[in-house]
Amino acid sequence: MNDYYWSILNGAVLTVGVSLAALAVSVVLGLIGAAAKLSGRPLLVIPATVYTTIIRGIPDLVLMLLVFYGGTIGVNALLEMAGSEATLDLNPFFAGVFTLGFIYGAYMTETFRGAIMAIPRGQFEAAAAFGMAPRQTFMRITAPQMVRYALPGFTNNWLVLIKSTALVSLIGLQEMTYLAKQASAATRSPFAYLLFAGGLFLIFTWASLAVLRKLNARYSLGTKRIAF
Repeated sequence: MNDYYWSILNGAVLTVGVSLAALAVSVVLGLIGAAAKLSGRPLLVIPATVYTTIIRGIPDLVLMLLVFYGGTIGVNALLEMAGSEATLDLNPFFAGVFTLGFIYGAYMTETFRGAIMAIPRGQFEAAAAFGMAPRQTFMRITAPQMVRYALPGFTNNWLVLIKSTALVSLIGLQEMTYLAKQASAATRSPFAYLLFAGGLFLIFTWASLAVLRKLNARYSLGTKRIAF
């Protein structure tokens, strides 16, 4: 295995890092968005609905470029208006993490919202009757069941998010897709290196499914298991 393959393997570590960091951002935004949409308060419901509608309707590539290039231009314009001579260059890693997290936060919002709505309302009424505080109700009743109902949709979102990390190569982040394209251009042998990168994505997918299936089995004890 030549140096190009080793560089792609090193880039795969960065790909995993971007994926996990973006997943953390998307889960936080998803929980906030789901809580807002289920709150019944127009001041929270409307912004959350606008967020999920717009983000799910714009291609990921367009959003990536808008955040990276548009964000840089916008911040520098504000700095210039404030009389500052400083300029800001967005770090491709953080731009990629934030953008992917922001995009998939919209999908996680709908996943978590649907999972919470699937929990029988009588359980919340029973918790209130026992005098449970909202935090206790969430920790003891909502969260455990939400995980079970959300896992199939969460799994799908995660697998798509992993593949979407290939988009950050367009803003200069040297993850494995970027390095595979560089190796292909240098050797004029695109098939081998791109196929190698594709194989690594498949390994990530297989490993993710193995972990999430075990998690699904853990949260489905005593119930009919949902296969994915």
